Amino acid sequence: MSGHSKWSTIKRKKGATDAKRGKAFTKLIKEITVAARMGGGDPNANPRLRTAIAAAKTDNMPKDNIERAIKKGTGALEGVSYEEVYYEGYGPGGAAVLVESFTDNKNRTVADVRHMFSKSGGGLGEAGCVAWMFEKKGLFVFQKEGVDEETLMEAILDAGGEDIRDEETTFEVTTAPDDFEAVKKALDDRDLKYELAEVTMVPKSTVRLEDKEAEQMLRLMESLEDSDDVQKVYSNFDISEEALEKIGGA
Repeated sequence: MSGHSKWSTIKRKKGATDAKRGKAFTKLIKEITVAARMGGGDPNANPRLRTAIAAAKTDNMPKDNIERAIKKGTGALEGVSYEEVYYEGYGPGGAAVLVESFTDNKNRTVADVRHMFSKSGGGLGEAGCVAWMFEKKGLFVFQKEGVDEETLMEAILDAGGEDIRDEETTFEVTTAPDDFEAVKKALDDRDLKYELAEVTMVPKSTVRLEDKEAEQMLRLMESLEDSDDVQKVYSNFDISEEALEKIGGA
């Protein structure tokens, strides 16, 4: 398992405090607001909004919060105007890092992001330096102990699933972004329990990190995601389960 899916699993194993949950809600509300501003407030005609609402419901966000966020995005309610900005750079060991942010002050955000990169042994790069290393995909992650590969293959085949990757302790199913909802429905209909389901940026190749570099990378990911301006962080790092146990990440 690598990059974004690996990081998402690590976060879940660490557990979520109330403060972290509140921060997650804030990020979900921003995503809904920006999606509604860019594509309109009707989820049936706006795939990005539809996906954002589904993620919010999965996290048990109250319906009123979702509706308010949509209204702020469409202008029906007054709210802060966020700009979507991407930052690119390299983390420890040369791992590529792509940062998605929603900000009302680009000068503040770029200064904060640059500081976090340099503090963790990485560096912020020019636009386009790492974005080409990632592809937008639907991603589902399953623990191996909960499902077998043949059952997964049968479930996703007709729904538009592209690939199943056999990782150390998980199976990763990828889809084209447009097929994400159809594959999710096929999996839900068969009651196949995934631990991660989202449209994300999947790396085309990975960089294996060990020891100090692995620890620095996890610190960089955590500091970036703790930023109020950062929505999501993607990377192509790969850290073995053994290395994770050594540094206490798992």
